[in-house]
Amino acid sequence: MGDFFSTFVYHVPEHIFGKFHSLVHHSKNRSFLHYAVLTKNPLVLLDGILGALPYFIFIPWLWQISPEGTILGLILGELHVIWRHVCVIKWQTPTPILKICNFLMITTPERHWLHHKDAKVAFGDIFNFFDPPAQVWFRILLSLKYKWRHFWK
Repeated sequence: MGDFFSTFVYHVPEHIFGKFHSLVHHSKNRSFLHYAVLTKNPLVLLDGILGALPYFIFIPWLWQISPEGTILGLILGELHVIWRHVCVIKWQTPTPILKICNFLMITTPERHWLHHKDAKVAFGDIFNFFDPPAQVWFRILLSLKYKWRHFWK
């Protein structure tokens, strides 16, 4: 649920209407030294918090179902954030793990790097099955943005 809302409510709209996420993650001047996890750049941390907010809004509801499961989910989610950004150190996911992740449609560091290289592809922070509908959403929002700009001229 968090990945869905993060992708469709924050990530894709930020690519179309915002500049904040794109400046932090997709600009040519970005620095991946200690990227996101160890950085002291508040913009990177703020973007991370905004991207994580859709995950956090479900905590009160999920906590009622399983506090342990909620904590485990948050820990696994954070470990996935760290793992998917190891691509900057030229990480190669071992073939058996890559096959399992591809079968389960889990975003790997290699796939996430595709998004960092081209901000119009490979959406979905945790699950890559969100990419095809995110591509459609991207085009819809882009069309709305152009219509809105044309309307106000």
